[in-house]
Amino acid sequence: MNLFDYISDRAGKLWLEAYLHTSMVVQCTVIAAVLGVLIGVAVYRSPIGSAVATALASTILTVPSFALLGLLIPVSGLGPTTAVIALVLYGLLPIVRNTIVGLDGVDPAVTDAARGIGMSRFGVLTRVELRLAWPAILTGMRVATQMLMGIAVIAAYAKGPGFGAEVFSGLTNAGSTNSLNQAVTGTVGVVILALLLDGVYVMIKRFTVSRGVRG
Repeated sequence: MNLFDYISDRAGKLWLEAYLHTSMVVQCTVIAAVLGVLIGVAVYRSPIGSAVATALASTILTVPSFALLGLLIPVSGLGPTTAVIALVLYGLLPIVRNTIVGLDGVDPAVTDAARGIGMSRFGVLTRVELRLAWPAILTGMRVATQMLMGIAVIAAYAKGPGFGAEVFSGLTNAGSTNSLNQAVTGTVGVVILALLLDGVYVMIKRFTVSRGVRG
């Protein structure tokens, strides 16, 4: 069976895998964004706190995917839960780092002016600083999403959903009928999804970041 016939015969299953892969990555990116921004907001005023937070997030990223999944499986078992935990942890670094960089880059004169017109500290943070840091935060989310698209494939080792099942099945049964079709379909599918999501980020940036800030 050639690749085209393989895809045609399994179109329904492949569409479901594409949906599950995208859904898991998007949801994990959103969770990582919420946690990453909260961490960034908590530490950006402290050089030591910023360094510690970045270092911890970087340490997580240095742990091989298989090793982290192997550590999580005894705790959370096989299935989506383990995959989600792993992806959220891996997605933290670019978002935490970019949140800190974005908030640090806000001109103090702007925040002083906001305080001068009576804004509370919380108001300055939410209505001024975070809005000005949004382009950097969005870039961090974009990087995290692209990174998690690939890591989600490895999450199939823990029975995570998505195209990883195709890739793993193809590699495990190498040499058998359709093994190459499975591996190629899963790999190309992930690439296509990554490009589509990157296009979504381009549109989000266009509609949420002013032209002057985009430069």
